[in-house]
Amino acid sequence: MERIVLAKGRDWSVHNRHPWVFGGAVAEGSAGPGESVEVFSSSGERLGVGWYSPKSEIRVRMVAFGADEVSIPALVSASVGRRADFFVNSYTNAVRLVNAESDGLPGVVVDCYDGYAVCQFTSAGAEANKREIADALMKYVPMCRAVCERSDVRERTKEGLECGGFSVLAGEEPPEFVEIFEGGCKFLVDVRNGHKTGFYLDQRDARAIVGAVCNGAEVLNAFSYTGGFGLFARAAGAAKVTQVDISSEALALAKRNEALGHSCGTEMEYVEADVFEYLRKCRDSGRKFDVIVLDPPKFASSHRALERAARGYKDINLLAMKLLRANGCLATFSCSGAMSREFFFKVLSQAAADAGRGFQVVSTMRQAADHPVALSFPEGFYLKGALIRAI
Repeated sequence: MERIVLAKGRDWSVHNRHPWVFGGAVAEGSAGPGESVEVFSSSGERLGVGWYSPKSEIRVRMVAFGADEVSIPALVSASVGRRADFFVNSYTNAVRLVNAESDGLPGVVVDCYDGYAVCQFTSAGAEANKREIADALMKYVPMCRAVCERSDVRERTKEGLECGGFSVLAGEEPPEFVEIFEGGCKFLVDVRNGHKTGFYLDQRDARAIVGAVCNGAEVLNAFSYTGGFGLFARAAGAAKVTQVDISSEALALAKRNEALGHSCGTEMEYVEADVFEYLRKCRDSGRKFDVIVLDPPKFASSHRALERAARGYKDINLLAMKLLRANGCLATFSCSGAMSREFFFKVLSQAAADAGRGFQVVSTMRQAADHPVALSFPEGFYLKGALIRAI
């Protein structure tokens, strides 16, 4: 392996097991895209092994620290093993198996839908080692039917990687839609073209929390995608659920997902619209809701975009707060990693002040338990949410 020597005083983060080494911290050495390199301090101390990326601001992503060596099969086996409880429960057959840096495999995300493991490789090292990762998944994932790749991820360009489409790395070709279940709800997952790897597994816990306040309620599920929160509201006995999304394809799949469940007497409405515009129309017409869910896409992809994103989050939450009936609940989320939880709650507080209403925090939410975050990698806390009640 090539040697990478860090500049004096730039090794403290690696000592603390943070997996990222930025280009400005490298004093000597280079390697090819995705190659494994040994990382040393300026005094000659071996800090560990990482994957090199010459075109990325993150020049090295650590996969082993100190004297440890790298074994991809062992890393995959350990990551899958930490989710062992998911393979023996009856709540869901869909789980995240590898959560990138927090599971010791930087740039590797693996979600498994009823035995179909769908991967995203967003670092040069992940790309270089994807065949070995796929082989390990086939070996260690119980009842694994296939390992598939979704390379249509924009983050790949930051590593000098091309963006492609869908491919099967091992096993059988998956069906057009993979059926999964979660609690009492069923969903069809488009593993080839759906958002992320096909479904928002990170909102599993939040869907249950929100469903618990929807009995008898009139619910607005904004940015509904394929209907996850709305169908949990329906299963909980909501009186009416309005699913709003700008994508006709997502709404069509949401309707198919509705048909998979038992009718609960809930009135279901599907609206193809821009959410900001729809909320304004509801405000102008005086329409009110008992529960509103705001789960928008990422507004800030970097710290430079944070100020503009904050305005977007404030505007949309202000509109929603004004549409709530007395004692109504708003479940609101941000998946922008650049926005801290503290900043997000500051934005919510400002929106509430402008709305002229008081709110209580009923529950705080984050990504589900199969999306763990290493203590040494706080950047992994990307999803933050709150269930707040108007008072």
